[in-house]
Amino acid sequence: MRHLDNLILNTDSYKASHWLQYPPGTDATFFYVESRGGVYDRTLFFGLQAIIKEFLERPVTHADVDAAAALLAQHGEPFNEAGWRRIVDLHGGRMPLRIRAVPEGTVVPTHQALVTIESTDPDAFWLPSYLETLLLRLWYPVTVATISWHAKQTIRRYLEHTSDDPEGQLPFKLHDFGARGVSSLESAGLGGMAHLVNFLGTDTLAALLTARAYYDEPMAGYSIPAAEHSTITSWGREREVDAYRNMLHQFGKPGSLVAVVSDSYDIYTAIRDHWGSTLRQEVIDSGATLVVRPDSGDPVEVVHECLLLLDETFGSTVNRKGYKVLNHVRLIQGDGINPESIRLILERVVGAGFAADNIAFGMGGALLQHLNRDTQKFALKCSAARIDGEWVDVYKDPVTDPGKQSKRGRLMLAHNPSSGEFRTLAVPPGAASATDLALPDGFEDAMLTVWEDGQWGAQWRLAEVRERANAARL
Repeated sequence: MRHLDNLILNTDSYKASHWLQYPPGTDATFFYVESRGGVYDRTLFFGLQAIIKEFLERPVTHADVDAAAALLAQHGEPFNEAGWRRIVDLHGGRMPLRIRAVPEGTVVPTHQALVTIESTDPDAFWLPSYLETLLLRLWYPVTVATISWHAKQTIRRYLEHTSDDPEGQLPFKLHDFGARGVSSLESAGLGGMAHLVNFLGTDTLAALLTARAYYDEPMAGYSIPAAEHSTITSWGREREVDAYRNMLHQFGKPGSLVAVVSDSYDIYTAIRDHWGSTLRQEVIDSGATLVVRPDSGDPVEVVHECLLLLDETFGSTVNRKGYKVLNHVRLIQGDGINPESIRLILERVVGAGFAADNIAFGMGGALLQHLNRDTQKFALKCSAARIDGEWVDVYKDPVTDPGKQSKRGRLMLAHNPSSGEFRTLAVPPGAASATDLALPDGFEDAMLTVWEDGQWGAQWRLAEVRERANAARL
């Protein structure tokens, strides 16, 4: 929405008054982003590059300052017009900030600094705080990528136990069905792209465009022809089998995949009578793999029963690990899917003697929408300020909630490649910079300067992010 592209107004109202609230003599501030815990004990870092490219690459102009001054005057907030004019005149409208972060795709335990933001102009010391609202929206792609990554670890575990080709199967085992259930096109693009760090299957076209725009990925994900209920039920119940036959005729080519929702009326009749009897030989002769999609009922029970029926009608082959792989057909379950139901379904499937090869999943709301900033308790906090030439620690320590205690000092993240350990460390108050610290033996700086005073320090292609994320294991 073009009327929302003014960076100065991409904040909370109360931020407009904060430049007046710091102690006299303040000329620098230092902030950091962390996950303070949450559902998962580690997060997959992703999405900062997209946010910077979308919002910080475009310089602020005097026209932006004019618009912000007028709106905030009407809104009832003071406005640092002189400070913003100075940024336009002295810095060409580019933000005098230094942003350091772990490389995107890195999996980091919670309670560690993931990003640091510091002012680089003494007269713009207030700027990191002003941009908190914008930068903390990083929580969304990180949380989606984290949910997707943990689901991937679950699926990988079952594939490694039951499949002859676990790594070949894995990239297409969790498909993004979430575009219609999110709050905006931006959410679909950013969240859908975060899922594609871990998998290659998606129906969210906005994710492809977002990956192309921000991470130099020409084609981030793939899909196949698939039926919806309207394309089946428009034939009428009495012609249900004709609807299925049409799908085979239109898309059933040798080596292809075709997905058909089959529970508009009775999934068990559809498998036993239509697919498994009337159309059985047509499925086989097509050379395609039919992917049957249940879409209602208890996912664990329905998937189990459907696999049994497909085995009865199409048969199966026992692989080298002793598990059944269906002939000519597969299942995709997209209703009621979340990280826990994935685990429960796979537990039942494997317990019944079927390889995880037989089932793929589609996840919508639970992937892109059933989450919020508190899913991983994300926070962006000030940890240091320079006042009268001296750096002082800044922190909160609420007696009513120890979990909200914040870190103090100018921070960096150190990593020991041998042990895999991460440590958030603070430099001494007299240090010249946040990286002026002798690291413990075996540790190295885990952060890079990604953005400084309007210039890129490091950028990533999606291929690099994926490689880094895929190498991480629980």
